[in-house]
Amino acid sequence: MYQIVGPDYWGLLNPEWKLCNRGRRQSPIDIQPKILLYDPGLSRIEVEKHKANGTLKNTGHSVRFRLDPDSPAVMVSGGPLSYKYRIHELLLHYGRSDDRGSEHTISGHAFPAELQILGYNNQLYDNMSEAMPKTQGVIGIAILFQISNVSSPDLRLITSKLNQIVHKGQTQHISSISVAGILPDTSQFMTYEGSTTMPGCHETVTWIVLNKPIYITKTEIHHLRRLMQGDEKHPKTSLANNYRPPQSLYNRSVRTNVFNHDIGDNRCFDSGKLFYKGNA
Repeated sequence: MYQIVGPDYWGLLNPEWKLCNRGRRQSPIDIQPKILLYDPGLSRIEVEKHKANGTLKNTGHSVRFRLDPDSPAVMVSGGPLSYKYRIHELLLHYGRSDDRGSEHTISGHAFPAELQILGYNNQLYDNMSEAMPKTQGVIGIAILFQISNVSSPDLRLITSKLNQIVHKGQTQHISSISVAGILPDTSQFMTYEGSTTMPGCHETVTWIVLNKPIYITKTEIHHLRRLMQGDEKHPKTSLANNYRPPQSLYNRSVRTNVFNHDIGDNRCFDSGKLFYKGNA
């Protein structure tokens, strides 16, 4: 008997998730440098630098850090955004091995993990639940990971708690974390209109994929791979490989603020400008 599980079946499991199978603005995507369009109007993304508090949780589907509602709002603006967005949560997607784990890919190459920073348009909507299915509702900032000998102090505030959330439902509170402190030092990015990467795949997300990675150590990625999908009594299987595969681009444009000076062509993006080096 076949078991109907996984992203390919989301649209079949629940009628409210039909966009997961039928939608034509789905995420993630594979970013091909040859189709990127240079947009001189894309300014730098601004993420407020003050610190916030929140709760780290093993949801059984991902590692989630959700900012406390009464914590100071951390706002995102600039880039392709016409509104300001309040950061709601951070999600971690990662693989069982170093050659897979990210949701977005570059020229077909995946990365060991991807951090997604999700925020909602608080100029139009009161909270994430209201904004999720609505126009201009959500922003997603995607940062791909590469393995290194050192990671950022703010990322370590999260990874140092992983041993306390091995099983589904376990939580740890984290104080004084800077979301901006986790980000790589870059003003360059790619952007497109897409969807949430979990059911119901709402096509309301402006995605911003940063053009530099953040770094995670082998020890930290090992701790991630020890996390389980189930609770202590029924741990089930590893939480790793919790990524959705790339979806068809259809006729969407993917814009960038990286200018190809080498060939003097402001219409496209040269692969030599990518800071990423994917795992084949």
